[in-house]
Amino acid sequence: MKIDIAFIDGRRLIPHELVNMNHFKKLLTQISHDGFIDDPIIVDEDTMIILDGHHRYTVAQHLGLKRLPVYFVNYCHNAVKVTSWREGERITKKMVIKAGLSGKLLKPKTSRHIIGYRPRGLKISLDILK
Repeated sequence: MKIDIAFIDGRRLIPHELVNMNHFKKLLTQISHDGFIDDPIIVDEDTMIILDGHHRYTVAQHLGLKRLPVYFVNYCHNAVKVTSWREGERITKKMVIKAGLSGKLLKPKTSRHIIGYRPRGLKISLDILK
């Protein structure tokens, strides 16, 4: 299977939810120590809204990385699903898009995106992202 990863200016990406600062700190330590990012950020190709990877995105911003590895998906496609990490909490694609476009970000780990295929474990060096 061909993996299409784009390396784009991180300023083009739009978050839809906040990050958990404890998780951010752990991930910052891990990525700084390892010197690479394992997985690309999953982004809606039409809106540039981050679907998965808010913590990696925030770490990259903190490290001053100019480019970010991105895997684009068509969020409107039925193969892309969204659910909540928390039992009994409802989240929809419309809510995700509204949060991203309005800047009124959702709580950390509100949305859980299920995507048929996503590249993992690519070990993308921080040196090529500077």
